[in-house]
Amino acid sequence: MLSPKPWRAEAVIQLIAGVFICLFAGMLAATILQNSGLAAFKSPDSLANVLLATLSFQGATWLLIINFLKQHEVRWRDGFGFRNAHLTKSLLIAAGVLALALPTVLCLEQISVFVLQEIGWPLEDQRAVELIVNAKSSWLRGYLAFFAMVLAPVAEEFIFRGVLFPFIKQLGWTKLAWIGVSFLFAIIHVNAPTFVPLFVLALVFTWLYEKTDCLLAPIAAHSLFNTANLLILHFEKPLNQLLEHLSHLLPPT
Repeated sequence: MLSPKPWRAEAVIQLIAGVFICLFAGMLAATILQNSGLAAFKSPDSLANVLLATLSFQGATWLLIINFLKQHEVRWRDGFGFRNAHLTKSLLIAAGVLALALPTVLCLEQISVFVLQEIGWPLEDQRAVELIVNAKSSWLRGYLAFFAMVLAPVAEEFIFRGVLFPFIKQLGWTKLAWIGVSFLFAIIHVNAPTFVPLFVLALVFTWLYEKTDCLLAPIAAHSLFNTANLLILHFEKPLNQLLEHLSHLLPPT
């Protein structure tokens, strides 16, 4: 059962406003730097642009989190659940739940792609997926892996599960906390094929937090989910090439 959180309304508003201000400041800075002609920022896929985009959102959120916890006189160990009496059990539950949920989420994504294709919806890969697949620099690939496994899960889970969910729930709007926050989590990724699977995944992360009262549980599940997707992207092309090669070795029917 989730314990009450001391989050104050003004601090929550400041946190969310700070996230959006940093995000838009990063977008403005990227536009200015690209138009300035600096070589490092000419390509949208360059390491400099990726660093600016991610650090102005998820990276800045880490700093905002520190201030948010300080405002409430909550130690980061307590805020994230490092001192949870059942920490090990919570992390094991997170791993088990994700193992069960992952096939369903991946299946939902394939169904979403099929339905969107049937109705003529233009499909595009997520920006992060495009960057990972097309990354030529080992530094960029390494940073994107760090971003997916550490930077993004911590920042996003703190905002959505750690702050917004308990804050809205404690106002007496339980259904809005579950459905609304999960909807917001899914829609900020701005990708139609992943909206439904991410919405379901957000509900799973919320259940984990509610069940364990340990923010590290949904953070760990989020990190494992991103790691699984990285592995799928890494092995997808070689596997398809292997299957194509084997198909040529089979006798004609």
